[in-house]
Amino acid sequence: MIVQGLAFYMFAAILVASAVMVISARNPVHSVLFLILSFFNAAGLFILIGAEFVAMILVIVYVGAVAVLFLFVVMMLDIDFRALRSGLLRYLPIGGTVGLILLVELAVVLGAWAVAPEATTGVAAPLPPPEITNTRAIGQLIYTQYVYLFQASGLILFIAMIGAIVLTLREREGVRRQNITRQVSRRREEVVAVRKVPTRGGV
Repeated sequence: MIVQGLAFYMFAAILVASAVMVISARNPVHSVLFLILSFFNAAGLFILIGAEFVAMILVIVYVGAVAVLFLFVVMMLDIDFRALRSGLLRYLPIGGTVGLILLVELAVVLGAWAVAPEATTGVAAPLPPPEITNTRAIGQLIYTQYVYLFQASGLILFIAMIGAIVLTLREREGVRRQNITRQVSRRREEVVAVRKVPTRGGV
């Protein structure tokens, strides 16, 4: 228990510190790197509570895909962050007011929050037997009781992917595009030229 407690405080402290550095670092690349560090420490916290499947998904999906994508986008795009920060002081009062209103709303909601004693017994799923792993239990629950919601979430993500492709796949002048129909319909005489070069007669 002492080792688990020390590991919890270590992961939690590094997670909070890296999350603060994500929003306070001046270099956006450093912000993404601190975000990756926070994901790793969050995965460590999930392992401590026995949710190794969620920890694995957090590392594979968020660190291996999302955070790396953020890093490549930040490094490849030529964004003038000085120009973005130039209007910070101008919109700071409005942003502070909106943040204060949201903080008051959260305080009111959490202050009046009450959980009925019988609510958790009716909503919580039954615990799996000890011989079944967490991954197998999650798979059985998703593909039996929540299979339609799982398919609906996949359909929503598929529609979002199609929408992103449609928004970026637009015609722009001066940009060369591949015309597959024109490429396939070419004749051999148009693209291949046979030249008979005499010996020692080349350029």
